[in-house]
Amino acid sequence: MSTIRGARERARVEVTAAIKDEARKQLAAEGAAKLSLRAVARELGMVSSALYRYFPSRDELLTALIIDAYDAIGEVAESARAAADRARPHPAPYAERWVAVARAVREWALAHPHEYALIYGSPVPGYSAPMDTVGPASRVGMVFIGLIRDAFRADGLAVPPLAPELRAEAERITAEIAPDLPPAAALALVAAWAQLFGLISFELFGQFNRMVEAREAFFRQAAGELARSVGLRGRPAGR
Repeated sequence: MSTIRGARERARVEVTAAIKDEARKQLAAEGAAKLSLRAVARELGMVSSALYRYFPSRDELLTALIIDAYDAIGEVAESARAAADRARPHPAPYAERWVAVARAVREWALAHPHEYALIYGSPVPGYSAPMDTVGPASRVGMVFIGLIRDAFRADGLAVPPLAPELRAEAERITAEIAPDLPPAAALALVAAWAQLFGLISFELFGQFNRMVEAREAFFRQAAGELARSVGLRGRPAGR
């Protein structure tokens, strides 16, 4: 009985993977708004009723793709941080670690543009992400928060003074994302986060066309500036 159950579980895993792979092809060809369970089933040679046993609705399939994408980019960020932490003969300065993570996130986005667009592009009409996506969505952010936290404990942070009118806002944000950081650092981190993904999105969606040609070097420079904006000490690599 256990052998039969194991075979069924393996078959379900394989079919689920095939469905998601075909759905990603549709994302690339048509965009998330036009994702269709019927079209996925047709391309896989399945009847729609069979596919519904795996994903009862388009939204459930979208959620699975979104979680996969968040987990993939999160794993890339975590691996980049770990590699920078293991650098020899000494661990890289925190500013270099920030840049290493930022570059890894950019490289993933360039290699997976449609999945990046799914999680950081325009919202999908009619779709509301469930709470299941919150944990995976936070993985990249937690890497950057962890960097700031470790740098604060080890070296301190050189964060610009906080404008008085932003004190209450900064304290609220700090309480939500990193209660052990100075409010000015948490606010700077949110600004840097927005600018980092703005840089990636501008490159990915064509806003840098006929403007920025040396894009990798440009991004490395900009990521280094963002490292300083959140108070990280040390000169980023390549500067």
